[in-house]
Amino acid sequence: MHHAAVHDGLDDIGIGLQGGTRRVRCGLLPCVENLTQFLLEPGQNVPNRHLTRKNGNAMVILQPDTPASPTGAPPPNTGAATGVIGESARMREIAELLRRVAPSRTTVLIEGESGTGKEVAAASLHHHSGRSGRLVAINCGSMSPELLDSELFGHAQGAFTGAAQEREGLFLHADGGTLFLDEIGELPAFLQAKLLRVLETLRVRPVGADDEIAVDVRIVAATNRDLGRMVDAGSFREDLYYRLNVLALRMPPLRERPEDVAPLVDFFARQFSAVFGLPAVAPTRTGLRRLEQHAWPGNVRELRNLVERATLLGKPPDACLRIEKIDPQALQALGASGYPADLPLIEVKRRHMQRVLAACNGNKSEAARRMGVSRKTLERRLRDYVDGA
Repeated sequence: MHHAAVHDGLDDIGIGLQGGTRRVRCGLLPCVENLTQFLLEPGQNVPNRHLTRKNGNAMVILQPDTPASPTGAPPPNTGAATGVIGESARMREIAELLRRVAPSRTTVLIEGESGTGKEVAAASLHHHSGRSGRLVAINCGSMSPELLDSELFGHAQGAFTGAAQEREGLFLHADGGTLFLDEIGELPAFLQAKLLRVLETLRVRPVGADDEIAVDVRIVAATNRDLGRMVDAGSFREDLYYRLNVLALRMPPLRERPEDVAPLVDFFARQFSAVFGLPAVAPTRTGLRRLEQHAWPGNVRELRNLVERATLLGKPPDACLRIEKIDPQALQALGASGYPADLPLIEVKRRHMQRVLAACNGNKSEAARRMGVSRKTLERRLRDYVDGA
């Protein structure tokens, strides 16, 4: 998958790529690095037409066209237009709810454990909303209260030490679109009051500015905490809670929907097969039962990581589930299907990058394209896995 620059909006998404164009669609999957991500460093101005997030910065999540199943089986249910991966009744209900509420301006609160797909549920809502502006996201617990204030609302020139020039905040960058506030339970008290005023007036005042600015922003918030209990404890504003909780959507943990394990494994197996250029992996029937019975404390994100590791090692996913630490004695005769059997995962990744680079005659841009990451990401991984080895 290519690193992409997004043109305006997400409707029927056409993506301008380095060296061509490709069709992509939104997907209701956990935020993972192998989905296209557009990153913004803290304090950096949001680039025009770019969508943002990682580790508390803004982002858009797009899902590549799903490659064909190696078994020839049809793709798993994707909840029609919503991109929901799963066959369970609960996920079908979520798909229907997303379709129903996406076109409205209603504030949505998405609740659920880490790794259940809250952020991409927000991306799906935005994609199907018909709103012409950006989807912008930020993790409310990832930075200091002062920096978060500036990131959200922007600041006037000279508002504080180091504010050499005026800067627009994420509310303005999301004007006409959607602002996703991840981990809303971590929002400091003084910013809770400011957010409440924005919801009531649809106006923002940059830090140090005299005048307010009108904005048209849909707010989608997410949390893995119990905001109701936080209200009772006095750590979250009750009036803000009711403003955010117009419509609540609970993302169920994977352990509550074991019937979704098979379609998710199939999806991730085809995805990583295309990303790494390796055969798609599949569990045996007995192995699938083991996967369905696993507790999945990390939810879909944990399953995704398991399938990625299985693909790199050339092992069935259920076999990797048994290997919490890569044990050379437990991996026999792996070289024929993947890499030598006595390698830890970091060494597998290092050798794989070297192999792809060699196949591309050292061309990092082409190697990054084949691995489905940006050149910047590839260079960072080379420093981590290769140069530092």
